Amino acid sequence: MENQKVWFVTGASKGLGLTLIKQLLAQGNLVAATSRSIEELNAGVGATEAENYLPLSVDLRDEESVGQAVEKTISQFGRIDFVVNNAGYGLTGSLEELSDQEARGNFDINVFGSLNVIRKVMPHLRTQQSGHVFNISSIGGFTGYFPGFGIYCATKFAVQGFTEALAAEVKSFGIYATIVSPGYFRTNFLSTGSLNVPKHQIEAYKEVRESQDQHQHLIDGNQAGDPEKAAAAIIKVATEENPPLHLFLGQDAYDLAYAKMDAVKEDLENLKEMITSTGF
Repeated sequence: MENQKVWFVTGASKGLGLTLIKQLLAQGNLVAATSRSIEELNAGVGATEAENYLPLSVDLRDEESVGQAVEKTISQFGRIDFVVNNAGYGLTGSLEELSDQEARGNFDINVFGSLNVIRKVMPHLRTQQSGHVFNISSIGGFTGYFPGFGIYCATKFAVQGFTEALAAEVKSFGIYATIVSPGYFRTNFLSTGSLNVPKHQIEAYKEVRESQDQHQHLIDGNQAGDPEKAAAAIIKVATEENPPLHLFLGQDAYDLAYAKMDAVKEDLENLKEMITSTGF
């Protein structure tokens, strides 16, 4: 096991997480994979016992549960080289119609779950003076102009922000951080159970209802992105000597990122005189 890399991946029972750990295991890496259900995780992986595979039942909202998973990984494999905070779920609905409970629930998993992992794994990475944290965001964490996805985008904007800060905080320890911002990939992310909808919908929000319907019935199953290629890209970036802070995945993500940057530049230049004249 001395030359094998150890990966700790959350949300590994389906979607990009499952695709990633299956590739990692096939390549001989040591993988600690977390899910709320070990049964669902093992069913997806197609194996229950393997020397290089450690399935873990974890509640990411519970800091103690996360800490136990990290300690079990260290105990079995001796170290952790790569952390992938992949767990999360989609939420659609206008800001008005989503309840406080629905909004906070999305933040609890998409944001605070990842922070719990970072908080528990960082002492080990600092001690070994190496490591790489991949935080799975979304193109919706870079540009939020999607009606009905305000809360979800807010969670992913948060991931972008704290990962940029993390990269600056841990650089001197020899640790890297990368924000992964996928576009639309053909996983079960938009399927029932992974994409939550408001309990109390307001029909007046025509654009929100149209967007919700498109994501559930038109886009789902027709996404252009190949999750196998996305997982391979993450693994490749993990081997680079100077890995990027930002990793956008998909032609759509590439195009939307440039559209956002161009729009920001246009606002800056159109208002440059006013913006730069506000000092004492």
